[in-house]
Amino acid sequence: MSVLSKPLERLVAQQLLKYLNDAKLLPKLQSAYRAHHSTETAVLKVLADILRALDSGDLAMLTLLDRSAAFDMVDHGTLIRRLEKSYGLRGHVLRWFSSYINGRTQSVRCGPGRSTPLFLMCGVPQGSVLGPILFPLYTADLLPLIERHALLPHLYADDTQILGFCSPPRTASLQEAMSI
Repeated sequence: MSVLSKPLERLVAQQLLKYLNDAKLLPKLQSAYRAHHSTETAVLKVLADILRALDSGDLAMLTLLDRSAAFDMVDHGTLIRRLEKSYGLRGHVLRWFSSYINGRTQSVRCGPGRSTPLFLMCGVPQGSVLGPILFPLYTADLLPLIERHALLPHLYADDTQILGFCSPPRTASLQEAMSI
């Protein structure tokens, strides 16, 4: 990332976050990269849900997913469609994000040598200010998918916690829901 692009990205990030916060479009169960939604809040939410289930006599099952290299796997077309359909970005704004995401190249520098640049077909820019904001918007549809299976999700950066609980006789159905 160019050093000159950082101030522009910060301005865009401030405006985007203000818009998303004002319109209440940020996923409620997504921690990281936003004020008052830290590692601590994520851990406390998941722990409180587990303790509440145990206090009521239920069993709890927690699945932890770590999507390694997740920021590199963001499909550009899907992200742009999501910014338009789910978050209402249109016109010049959507075209700016499209130009920001698409047409990027990457190369490797080792000593004085440098590899041939390759076009990136997916991923958000590494070391960018906007990447950590765009990734949660890209993965937000995971929350309702998990909830449809009567499970409690919580996303933190590229990690996902999926919590399920049930009465002791329903353990098999909980295991089945968790394995889907």
